Amino acid sequence: MINLPQQVASILVQAVNLYVILIVVWAIFSWFDHSKGVLNDIYKVLDAVVSPYINLFKRFIPPIGGIDLSPILAIVLLQLVVRLLV
Repeated sequence: MINLPQQVASILVQAVNLYVILIVVWAIFSWFDHSKGVLNDIYKVLDAVVSPYINLFKRFIPPIGGIDLSPILAIVLLQLVVRLLV
């Protein structure tokens, strides 16, 4: 039988994994034209969910050669914090 702390840890890990997937999808969407139709709606929702967290890192890490590394750092830090907590 799984006790309560293990259940909470499992839910936390699953939530973080879902958020990491959202960050990756958001980053991939940024490579393509999403200015019309359903893709625009999806991107707006993703942007509303992901941008506040990513913008924390954009302040400190400027794009290098036109490549934004802030999503990578955001994912690494998020995974690190979860591993430390669990």
